[in-house]
Amino acid sequence: MSDSGPDGGYFWCLRHQRVESGAELCAAKYRLGPYASPADAEQALQRVAERNEEWDAENARWTGEKR
Repeated sequence: MSDSGPDGGYFWCLRHQRVESGAELCAAKYRLGPYASPADAEQALQRVAERNEEWDAENARWTGEKR
């Protein structure tokens, strides 16, 4: 089973700042994903930022901090 492409997904490469799949994949430590489509992979960093904001808000709520 392949770990990339249409069945294995698409990845956002943090090193090259591009979508990768198939044989052109960088090492796993440089990738976010897999994602179902190249468009989803292109939005990876935005999604990470959104999740971090959500988690920071939850942590602040949990500890009683004001944001």
